[in-house]
Amino acid sequence: MTITVRKVGDFNVLDLKGPLKIGDAEKAFRTQIDQLVQSGARNIAVNLSQVPMMDSSGIGAITRTHKAITEQGGKMTFFGAPKMVRMTLKMVGLDRYLGMYEDESSAVAAS
Repeated sequence: MTITVRKVGDFNVLDLKGPLKIGDAEKAFRTQIDQLVQSGARNIAVNLSQVPMMDSSGIGAITRTHKAITEQGGKMTFFGAPKMVRMTLKMVGLDRYLGMYEDESSAVAAS
C-alpha cells in the first residue's frame, strides 16, 4: 500500500493505494495516522478510491483511528470507497458509524 498525504483546507487528506489488509498495509496506515495526530492534525479525510479490498485488520485499523481522533475532538471522514469496500463496511455496520462520502469535496466540507 502507498499513502500520500496532502493538505486541503483544514483537512489532511490521505490517498491510499492498494488493499488495506493485515501486515504492512495496516501498519503503515496506523503509523501515518499516528504521525499526523502527533504533529497536531485534527481533521483527516481518507481517500479509499484506490483501495480494492479491506480485511478485518483494515476494518479494525480504520475503526480504532476514527475513534482515537474523534475522542480528541477531531474529525475523520472517508470518501470514494469502491463497491467492494462499501459492501464490506455495510456488512459490519460501519457505513453508518464512519463519515462516508462520495467525493473529496463532500468529505472535507463535513467539518
